[in-house]
Amino acid sequence: MPTQDERKQTADKAIAEIAHIATLPEITMKIIELVEDPTSTAQDLHQVISQDPALSSRILKVVNSSFYGLPGQIASINRAIVMLGLNAVKNIAIAASLVKLFRGGELTPQYSAQMMWEHATAVAATCKMVSDKLKLGLNDEAYLAGLMHNIGQVVEMQFDRAMLVDAIRQTGIDGLGVPANDMLEAEDSVFGANHQDFGEALCNRWKFPKSFAQVAGYHHRPLELSAENRTLTSVIYVAARIVGLSEGGIRADLVDLSFNKEVLEGLKINGELLAELQEQYETVVKTAEDMAA
Repeated sequence: MPTQDERKQTADKAIAEIAHIATLPEITMKIIELVEDPTSTAQDLHQVISQDPALSSRILKVVNSSFYGLPGQIASINRAIVMLGLNAVKNIAIAASLVKLFRGGELTPQYSAQMMWEHATAVAATCKMVSDKLKLGLNDEAYLAGLMHNIGQVVEMQFDRAMLVDAIRQTGIDGLGVPANDMLEAEDSVFGANHQDFGEALCNRWKFPKSFAQVAGYHHRPLELSAENRTLTSVIYVAARIVGLSEGGIRADLVDLSFNKEVLEGLKINGELLAELQEQYETVVKTAEDMAA
């Protein structure tokens, strides 16, 4: 088992060697900077987005999807920004950048880059649902964190595709995407680090907020974070299991789908509420498909 220092060195080395994904597109970075600047206006954001017709089209498609459930068709970016707010538009822009990174075709007959993306969007939509239900005030952040949580697998795919294929095969994933062995252990064995390490390193390189680096680096082990820093990561932990337990849900990196009692208690989720969230998921996942397309 590699030490924490060895994991960090391995992950940092991988990020340094794949510069083409270590930097988000310039327009996405501009959008993030604008939204984080309290003096920015919707017009500032519109000016940046309008420079990229493909991104503009993507935002309008998502705004008019069932995911947001807005009345009538939204035909302009200005209107979209007003209806959704700067943060939501920022998330759509980042999602549009991320989807390009998940293009890698089939990895094994049982697992593909497209399945990674479908899992990410399903978890993201579920995170938003959980945040809404628990009134955590994390809605925009929760969605993007869900989208980002397994970004370390993209690093692995870009760094050394053959090694990732080897790790996937070691998990014994079947035709339904159900693993027999632990993905983290397989990645540790092959890479000397796992997708949590790679994801945390990439978030740090992208200068994302610390909460996103924690989500990428600790979503399998939220209790290792301090109590005041683990809420968002705990939401991802719960959402990923709700997705994995659903019919057809992708769960390649989850052998054990049981819920840690301490994680649930930390979020104030009891058995009744958990069952309600699982039931609501079936509706949520249909709207998530609009975001994934």
